[in-house]
Amino acid sequence: MRTSSTFSVLFWIYIQRSKGGEAPIYVRISLNNKKLNISLKRKISIELWDSKKQRSTGVDAFDLELNEFLDQEYSRLFQYYQELRIEGKVRSLENIKKKYFGEIGKLYSLEDIFEYHNTTCFSKLKPNTKRLYDTSQNYIRKFVKHEFGRKDYYLQELDYNFVLKFENFLRSVKPKHYQKNLQHNAVMKHIQRLKKMISLAYRMEWIEKNPFLKFKSTLEPREREFLSADDLRKIENKTLELERLERVRDLFVFSCYTGISYGDLVLLKPENLSTGINGKLWIVTRRMKNGNSVKVPLLKKAVSIIEKYKTDLDCQVNDTLLPVISNQKVNKYLKEIAATCEVRNHITFHLARHTFATTVALSNGMPIETVSKILGHKKLSTTQIYAKVVERKLSYDMEVLQDKIDMNSSNDHSQLGVANT
Repeated sequence: MRTSSTFSVLFWIYIQRSKGGEAPIYVRISLNNKKLNISLKRKISIELWDSKKQRSTGVDAFDLELNEFLDQEYSRLFQYYQELRIEGKVRSLENIKKKYFGEIGKLYSLEDIFEYHNTTCFSKLKPNTKRLYDTSQNYIRKFVKHEFGRKDYYLQELDYNFVLKFENFLRSVKPKHYQKNLQHNAVMKHIQRLKKMISLAYRMEWIEKNPFLKFKSTLEPREREFLSADDLRKIENKTLELERLERVRDLFVFSCYTGISYGDLVLLKPENLSTGINGKLWIVTRRMKNGNSVKVPLLKKAVSIIEKYKTDLDCQVNDTLLPVISNQKVNKYLKEIAATCEVRNHITFHLARHTFATTVALSNGMPIETVSKILGHKKLSTTQIYAKVVERKLSYDMEVLQDKIDMNSSNDHSQLGVANT
């Protein structure tokens, strides 16, 4: 969406800073309702200044020279504005000011910060985080093309309005793999990634102002979904005729009894198995997401799944503890499994990790500190989200129990009344 630019120049005196009846002269340049004041390092008698003509009314040599100087500065500023247009550079107040003081230099763009960020920071990021940054950068490119009809955007042009428009654009996006528009938290995550890259440009002095200074991104707390004990048993005990479904079910159930995420599970190798202090099998690994060490004592169900795939040809060829299936296929097949088992939850693989934390661990009395260690959380507060879910479930179960007690009590009184008659 292109808009025409409005540029103006106005000379004025700063009366509040006057001394001895003389006030300093400033020039105010305005562009698209934005203003910038520049001191001209000149003074004039307040009595001789004509605010309408923006010139001195004096007739001596000093005043005539001053008016000529102001005419020249007026022409210079308009010339710099036109030069920026001809040179294809950003017509901004800061750039006009830089030209005025002879400081104009390289103007950096969004593509420049993308390239710098990806070159210098990607080596420190996890593969999934890199993918998310690539996605965010592509959304920014699409927004700039849609909103401004351009392939790139200069960092000096960025302002608070740009951020707000980008947020609105993201809320209208409907990804190919997702049938709905981007949800609030996904929108905020994309904006946070842009903010990190722009903050990097600000620290390197590529821009003078950070457009995110007034913007606050807020994430909405999400309810952690999980399988009930009954639904977990349905999936465990169901006879599945297709081998692909059985393999995915085994991976899912293994995660339900260990809390290991999909990204970490597919990296497990036989050497990740060790004998723990209790003489039983443990898995020792590191979380791909944060690098935290994870040590998981294995429950019987998890051990039985490992035993099942000890002689599996694919596992032997790939040197993996369990079969490796793409995340996309896993989630696709889980939908089939849920339908076959008549489980109503919208099941994704990550639901298994939530199920371990709630249904398997916390609901059976495991201390929250232990659950946090097994899940590889950096902060206990992250794990406490699951504890709140369990509390709500306990509250619900207690209400159901109270309803049954009330119903039984009511039936007893009814029977007693019949007996008395």
